[in-house]
Amino acid sequence: MKYKWILFDADETLFHFDNFAGLRHMFLKHGIDFGRAEFDEYQGLNKPLWVEYQNGQISAEQLQTRRFQLWGDRLNISAKQLNTEFLDAMAEICKTLPGAVELVKHLHNNNVKMGIITNGFAQLQQIRLERTGLLPYFSPVVISELVGIAKPHRKIFEYALEQMGSPDINHVLMVGDTLESDILGGNNVGLDTCWLNHENKPKPLDILPTYEVDSLFELAQLLETLRITT
Repeated sequence: MKYKWILFDADETLFHFDNFAGLRHMFLKHGIDFGRAEFDEYQGLNKPLWVEYQNGQISAEQLQTRRFQLWGDRLNISAKQLNTEFLDAMAEICKTLPGAVELVKHLHNNNVKMGIITNGFAQLQQIRLERTGLLPYFSPVVISELVGIAKPHRKIFEYALEQMGSPDINHVLMVGDTLESDILGGNNVGLDTCWLNHENKPKPLDILPTYEVDSLFELAQLLETLRITT
């Protein structure tokens, strides 16, 4: 096979990340009917904070607390506690994307090594990997919160490659659903990249993936084609 290593993003690449469902699940425990209006308000705070985090302007802790500060004030609960409850809720409802388990086991059986590089948070990653049975298949699991650097910065990719034993980058593929972090980050260190474009978004001119697929099933087909032709 052309690729001896595959680095996966986590959220919306291997796992569903339905933060609306997670927030509803969490706020119901506080007697709050968290609807679309409340979610839009939350996202108005959350999305810009993620951009700042990826740009290295704020820390993971600042992101996690600031996004819940408004609700913390309303409920007289610390924003840090609400963030912890939210990540617990996301762990409770975690599901893999269609085809994820089958693909991971197939790659493992074909001696392809796999790692994860994620801007998600440590509290959630280990639990999801354990609950879905995927933990034994991934090493390293590189989490930006623990490294102190977020995708797309090249240093987190360089750190991941070091943890992988510094393999030939020509045999490493980065797979992710977010152009601005996964694909740009992989491009920054010279990796081949595969954009998991679930929503059939138009391809931009400034961030170019090596491959593009719309599902993990199509990714499996692509990798099988590469195995046969290389």
